[in-house]
Amino acid sequence: MGVADLAEYPWDAVAPYAARARSHPDGIVDLSIGSPVDATPAVVREALAAATDAHSYPQTVGTPALREAIVDWFARRRGVAGLTPAQILPTVGSKELVALLPLLLGLGPGDVVVHPRAAYPTYEVGARLVGATPLASDDPDEWPAATRLVWLNSPGNPDGRVRGIPSLSSAVVRARELGAVIAGDECYAELGWDAPWDGESIPSILDPRVTGGDTTGVLAVYSLSKQSNLAGYRAAFLAGDDAVVARLLTARKHLGLMLPGPVQHAMVAALGDDAHVAAQKERYRRRRDILKPAVEAAGFRIDGSEAGLYLWATEGKDAWESLDRLADLGILAGPGHFYGPHFPQHIRFSLTAPDERVAVAAQRLNS
Repeated sequence: MGVADLAEYPWDAVAPYAARARSHPDGIVDLSIGSPVDATPAVVREALAAATDAHSYPQTVGTPALREAIVDWFARRRGVAGLTPAQILPTVGSKELVALLPLLLGLGPGDVVVHPRAAYPTYEVGARLVGATPLASDDPDEWPAATRLVWLNSPGNPDGRVRGIPSLSSAVVRARELGAVIAGDECYAELGWDAPWDGESIPSILDPRVTGGDTTGVLAVYSLSKQSNLAGYRAAFLAGDDAVVARLLTARKHLGLMLPGPVQHAMVAALGDDAHVAAQKERYRRRRDILKPAVEAAGFRIDGSEAGLYLWATEGKDAWESLDRLADLGILAGPGHFYGPHFPQHIRFSLTAPDERVAVAAQRLNS
């Protein structure tokens, strides 16, 4: 399979529902896409502005200041001490990395790429792009001998589920038995809501309680899009096994996959400032506290969703029927069909809408 064989972008199928929702007299409430709507923090914008004299090519490996900031952030925010700059690599957002990792690792036909059952579709796209076989499975006992890459996603998109230390550990043990690289997509890790994650840090796949202090074959992927409203900056990074990182670095140098210098400078500011992250989390908490009871009052059951930016909900009907009902209310959500074949009756509500629109959605759902 090549690029020309990829399916049409799935969100095109939502267009008719979006058009109907926009026709509502009070306008659409778009809860379908997880794109931040709040302002990029001033501390980050000021850092970007100060670095606009970017006359030379940026370093693919990242500036020393950025790599040190990522090392410090892992120790301070994720409970992962002892990383070195050689274990760090910035990426042009996390989506390109998810899509390209099978290619950069040299995977191809006959290889299996495991991803969650409820999954962001780019995991499967990356596998199919190189002719590998994608497998949706959350159970390490199901992972076959041909597995060469395992994707975990905790907290999950779309379902908001969190893997605790035992679950992460069993996945790492199985991946090592198979000789596979295991990558944890952790982009929502700062957004825990329900116990115990409302007061306890969501664990990283690099946590020493998971790896035993050995990062061999293990990668963590993180993005600043969600925690810092930097989706437009394409600011992300990976960390873990230094041998794998070195291999990826070599390939990325050849491909020109380098993060712009001003963005690297802005990332240092974002990673060093915890206050704006806490403030953004509280914005999402307020929206969730308004939207969640309204969704439930409208007859939906919310599954998972203990962390992250979404409510993963079902009313026991096909997702397209639910979208149809919501469109009449001027509300747009994401159908479960987009996240694999296993959840055709679920829909995803995003918290990334302005406060006023979230309040309007709650009012409509309660009416």
